[in-house]
Amino acid sequence: MSKYILTVGLEIHAELKTKTKMFCDSPNDTEEETPNVNICPVCMGYPGTLPVVNKEAVRQVLRLGVAVGGKLADYTEFDRKNYFYPDIPKGYQISQYKFPLVSGGKLRGVDITRVHLEEDTAKSTHDMEGASLLDFNRAGVPLMELVTEPVIHDTLTAVTFAKELQLILKYLNASNANMEKGEMRVEANISLAEKGKRGTKVEVKNLNSFKAVEKAIEYEIKRQSELLEKGEEIKQETRGWDENREVTFSQRSKEESHDYRYFPDPDLPKLHISQISEFSIKELKESLPLLPEEKREYYKDIGIKSEDAEVYIRNQKLGKFFEEAANGESKEFGKLISNYIVSDLLNYLNEGENKISISPLSFKNLLLMTHKGELSSRATKDILKTMITEGGEARDIAERLKLFQTSDGDALKSVVLKVISENGKAVNEYKSGNINSLQFLIGQAMKNFRGANPVAVKEILKKQLDK
Repeated sequence: MSKYILTVGLEIHAELKTKTKMFCDSPNDTEEETPNVNICPVCMGYPGTLPVVNKEAVRQVLRLGVAVGGKLADYTEFDRKNYFYPDIPKGYQISQYKFPLVSGGKLRGVDITRVHLEEDTAKSTHDMEGASLLDFNRAGVPLMELVTEPVIHDTLTAVTFAKELQLILKYLNASNANMEKGEMRVEANISLAEKGKRGTKVEVKNLNSFKAVEKAIEYEIKRQSELLEKGEEIKQETRGWDENREVTFSQRSKEESHDYRYFPDPDLPKLHISQISEFSIKELKESLPLLPEEKREYYKDIGIKSEDAEVYIRNQKLGKFFEEAANGESKEFGKLISNYIVSDLLNYLNEGENKISISPLSFKNLLLMTHKGELSSRATKDILKTMITEGGEARDIAERLKLFQTSDGDALKSVVLKVISENGKAVNEYKSGNINSLQFLIGQAMKNFRGANPVAVKEILKKQLDK
């Protein structure tokens, strides 16, 4: 076991789904591919322009605050964060410093420091010849920033927290939070120190996947451990993440808050949240859907395995499909539906788009036939495949392909008696206490009677053997 203690705090940015940008009426369109078309004098920082606060962006951050149990600000204001980068057209970024919209809260056991609003920067692209190109379509897009307390002491907790936050943002319809598209970005503040001592914080940027978060933390554990073992000093700095080499690299010395010369933006009004009716706690709570943790409790209560529940929680379309198909039915039937969704239906989604080509009712009708013993498991799978690839209803397909199981007692009894007479050794072994022999005899009966209901076969077979 390492003698060093890992401490991690996360800073997570997510672009919000609003029609317009944070302080102007330029479109907020993440799908726009033509550079520099969703821009205007305000988001480009032209002299004499005045920003206006996007009310919906404020509302979405407050909803998130309620979802994580944070304290909503009564008074809040926007500040100018001054630094000079090519992707900041004004020479400063409008953010929040002393008075964030949300303070505190907790998610998956991790304490949250604050959640605030700011504007995003332009997108930088670097070509093979060393030139940098700027697309200002993203400049000014509403950006939520969530900061955790430095209370994370293992990689799994850090990744789990980030995944859960992404889920909540999607459930709230506040952000698509697609990391591959840069709609959600994670920065990790990582330090290593002996017990009782304080480590030096290193900030790692450019983490655009959960795997990158995991690998970057693991790399920093190794890098900082080696430096400490040599007695060398760990520098407080900002490091980037090299996806190809899977290493962090130094970018610049870490700035302190005073380096940004924060001051209240004189062009934006102060906000008193409690005076805005749409931002009342009551209205915000009523706007929330069932959140992932509440969904977990719901699925647990109806007997769904935790692994299956996670599938439904992460794929809301599939979760809705399950809930509609299982609606009004018993727990036992709900489990049957869930087993076939996760083990069979999901395979067809993985092969193509996340699109379900059959209705929940049609799927339910298929499984009702299975539940009643009309169809074997193999027949159910075959019918499901036909329903998805060719269309049609389960009963019609079963009749056309002659897939119904029979429970005809007289017909099955004659087959069972034939099997008993031809397999004397297995019969004697069963009567001597070898239960496995029963399964062998059932298998022989099923071979002799295609489409026989195995449950009915077992009942008749046991009745004959136990005479």
